[in-house]
Amino acid sequence: MVERTGRPGYLQIADDLRQQIRDGRLATGQALPSTARLREEYEVSAGVVKSAISVLRTEGVVVGQQGKGVFVRDTADVRPSGDTPPAAEGDDVTLRQLTEVLAAVRDLGERVARIEQSVFPEPPPAGRPGK
Repeated sequence: MVERTGRPGYLQIADDLRQQIRDGRLATGQALPSTARLREEYEVSAGVVKSAISVLRTEGVVVGQQGKGVFVRDTADVRPSGDTPPAAEGDDVTLRQLTEVLAAVRDLGERVARIEQSVFPEPPPAGRPGK
């Protein structure tokens, strides 16, 4: 279940799935659970699940196969952060720009979550009157 921590739900789900992959609970080549199953497990909408999977795809942790599902990639295929393959100079520039954009998007997501938390605070627990 996604917790109300101020961190966006899709990032919490991505973190949890990433941890399951590291722990070996989701093995290389294994399909991730279906969107419907992840929706039930985390008690979120399909859009939140799809956003979490998109994060993992962007990181290269999983790969989607049209009509078949999303599968855990072999960690040998995934380069550590900052380790780039030999490429043309233009490719390096594009990769650097993409990395900067992804960092900015993550930062914006966290900032929006903090704003949402301040604007929409958690309701008081049942049985206790609010202020």
